[in-house]
Amino acid sequence: MGKMHQSFLGSGWSFPPQFDRGSSKTKMLKDEEDIQSSLEILLSTKQGERVMLPDYGCNLHELIFEPLTTTFKTYIKDLIRTAILYYEPRIEVEKIELNDTGELEGRILITISYKVRATNSRFNFVYPFYKNEGTDLR
Repeated sequence: MGKMHQSFLGSGWSFPPQFDRGSSKTKMLKDEEDIQSSLEILLSTKQGERVMLPDYGCNLHELIFEPLTTTFKTYIKDLIRTAILYYEPRIEVEKIELNDTGELEGRILITISYKVRATNSRFNFVYPFYKNEGTDLR
């Protein structure tokens, strides 16, 4: 038997699931890569999509027609911070920033600066939120 890597930060399937042709095993993510994937899934999931966790998600899609005022930016940051607090306990959010310079193109960059609790390492995660995602359908 080969040595198995025991990750204290956790591991999980890649999303969407991918399989290795040679071994027919599922591609696994470990450590910080798993945390980054978890954040992307959390921010892109609508509440109610997960059958056993109806509150999981962030519902950013409901906000696409709202004007990006200072008050509304604060609301979005609070929404994201709360979702991470409940569903990603491995990290501590230090700062959330919204870069709306691409708003005319329909893109807002959400930057999350966080610290991994177990290692005290700091990372950034950038999530591009597209306000007009379905308008260029052909």
